[in-house]
Amino acid sequence: MTAVSPWGVARGVRVALRPVRVEDAETLAELSRDNRDHLRPWEPEREEAYYTVRGQRENLYGLVSALALGEMWPGVILVDGEVAGRITLNNILRGPLQSCFVGYWVARSRTGRGVASEAVRQALDVAFGELGLHRVEAFTRVDNHASQRVLARNGFTVVGVARRHIHVDGRWHDERLFERLAPWDDGVALHPPGLF
Repeated sequence: MTAVSPWGVARGVRVALRPVRVEDAETLAELSRDNRDHLRPWEPEREEAYYTVRGQRENLYGLVSALALGEMWPGVILVDGEVAGRITLNNILRGPLQSCFVGYWVARSRTGRGVASEAVRQALDVAFGELGLHRVEAFTRVDNHASQRVLARNGFTVVGVARRHIHVDGRWHDERLFERLAPWDDGVALHPPGLF
């Protein structure tokens, strides 16, 4: 679970994913600080320490440990080789569910160029290929139309709305739940052919 994804192209820029590294702390601290206002409507409130190198390093230690345990796949989004956002396959469930949630964000300077759409496409390759999952789910605030377009471009369908599902930006918000089934889904197989 440590391979770098092959490069994809989104409107003239090269996009790739790779798992986070503790060494990303300084870059992610700076990126998080620079995009704090941009992400405020969509991300949970964070302690001030989160925006420091030390806070990011502590966060990354936990994420790298969760990756090693197979609980999540936390990644960075690379644009032309530079970290431009985060993407995570969260809450990986095995057994009869074989599912996870995807969450992502892209720096304001990289939005509107298809970067998020390409990153989600690559994350689905990881989820359905490398991890052998059957379902990927995603939540977006009902007013986050840009993120909903990203999901639609990647074949997600709407399941429904969870009322007052997330507390961000000072209040509870409704969220729309999306799902995407693995391309190998035949209604019977627990895993993709040949993976296990």
